[in-house]
Amino acid sequence: MLNDIIENYPDEEFLKADGFDEAIIGVSYEMNRPVRLVYLISKCLNILIKRDKMTYEEAQEFFSFNVEGAYVGEQTPIWCNDIM
Repeated sequence: MLNDIIENYPDEEFLKADGFDEAIIGVSYEMNRPVRLVYLISKCLNILIKRDKMTYEEAQEFFSFNVEGAYVGEQTPIWCNDIM
């Protein structure tokens, strides 16, 4: 998905969440804001569980504090919550 996005938006610079490329589901468009990457939270958690051998609860806690909660400017990625 990331390669397709970069190819279709050659003039945009995206801020990526390191290690979560497989969780990208698209881009966002908001008035008066830069285009941003959108990540699916369930995929991010699965990456942490598989890659870092975390339990589901450990992955949720790590993601919440270290990934989702990190503001890195106007291009901070968007996190799509598909977990109920």
